Amino acid sequence: MKRTIIIAVIFLALIFVLFFLPLFTVLSISNRKNPSEKIYFTDGKEFVISYTHSVNKGRVHDYYKTDGKNFVLYKTEFVSYGAGMPEIEETPGAVFYEADGTYTMEYKRNVGRSFLLSVGVIARHSISINGNEFFLEDFFEPKTSLVFNNKKIPIIEYTISKIEYKKSTTGDLIERQRNFTKE
Repeated sequence: MKRTIIIAVIFLALIFVLFFLPLFTVLSISNRKNPSEKIYFTDGKEFVISYTHSVNKGRVHDYYKTDGKNFVLYKTEFVSYGAGMPEIEETPGAVFYEADGTYTMEYKRNVGRSFLLSVGVIARHSISINGNEFFLEDFFEPKTSLVFNNKKIPIIEYTISKIEYKKSTTGDLIERQRNFTKE
């Protein structure tokens, strides 16, 4: 009897740890004004944020890496210069080259533990992970200010809050929270 109680207590403690302690690291993108509107990516160690430049109308691709805490912007690709495009002279240590009509600038800029991005009206902001592209306007209204950060969440939060998910061919999982629907 005593042994059964001990096993039951250990089992319940293990269940508690697995389901309720924040052990699962995700890339979280949330609405700055309403954090309950968010999407999670399970494989967010490297990703690309792309957008259409407002002046030159070409697509820009910003490449990010994360160690689970800090984000580093390490490469930018673009097809044409315009206002706000990176200049090699303004970025110490950067390597700049052109190939097949694409300009590439490689550098290392520590962005910090989180960063903000506003969903553009015309920019068509997207995030690509493992070759799968997701347009942010499919999850958030244009002009929404978004917070990108790495977050540890309990498996139960990840599982219960899911109303819609897509499983890509590489095994990435993206979800939308229950209380957020795009009209």
